[in-house]
Amino acid sequence: MKEEILNRATEMFLNLGFKSVTMDDLAKRMSISKKTIYSHFCNKTKLVEESTMHLFNVITDGIDEIVAQEKNPIEELYEIKKLVMGHLNDEKASPQFQLQKYYPKVHRCLKTMQFDKMHGCVLKNVQRGVEMGLYRPNLDAEFVARIYFAGVNNIKDSEYFSTGEFSQAVLMDNFLEYHLRGIVTPEGRQKLNSIINSNQE
Repeated sequence: MKEEILNRATEMFLNLGFKSVTMDDLAKRMSISKKTIYSHFCNKTKLVEESTMHLFNVITDGIDEIVAQEKNPIEELYEIKKLVMGHLNDEKASPQFQLQKYYPKVHRCLKTMQFDKMHGCVLKNVQRGVEMGLYRPNLDAEFVARIYFAGVNNIKDSEYFSTGEFSQAVLMDNFLEYHLRGIVTPEGRQKLNSIINSNQE
């Protein structure tokens, strides 16, 4: 039951926002009592914390599976983006903003974990891309990994990229292309264009 509550709560938080969803809403949606929810989670903050970590772990496991396939680094980034967007449901309610505003401790913890995971993943991706001749050899891999993390997080800021004007899916597509065009070699550009063209078909 705890797993079911986590899955449904995560879905509702992403679609409606962490602040907007109440324990009553969750109980009603699942056709269970609030008592059942509280038997697994002592309060809403604990539910938010565990659902956030649950989603992070699910995405992290998916990323590890993609990385283990050792695809070319450009394709790898597109596969990871597709996985992440599939889990985040286009973030209709700007949950990142609500998490930061109403659950700052959970947000800080999540951001640290996200940085550690993304930093390590992009660092290895850049190093492999350079070795394979797909990325420019003069890249500072540490800088690229950090600027990528900063960019991914900043395009989620609705103050600059309002959800009414930009969907998260389009933003992520545009940002990933922007990132890759800045680091690829001519050979890498051919592979990038091929992936973009196949995604548009």
